[in-house]
Amino acid sequence: MNKDFWKTLFCWLETASLEEIMTKQQLVRQMLYESNDHGLKADIRRILRFMNEEIVARAELANIMRVSIAG
Repeated sequence: MNKDFWKTLFCWLETASLEEIMTKQQLVRQMLYESNDHGLKADIRRILRFMNEEIVARAELANIMRVSIAG
């Protein structure tokens, strides 16, 4: 995957809703299971890792916001 793809992915991750990310994540997981290309599988795992990181970051931010509002 080229540099422009990764830039586009990061921009999308910043603007997509949590639901959109989770929906795409399932599609990407399906691609991982269907692919036989080792290079492509490595890229797909990287995409999934970035999606997971975004989901975790949003959950942590939501938790921080709840704590600061309650405090």
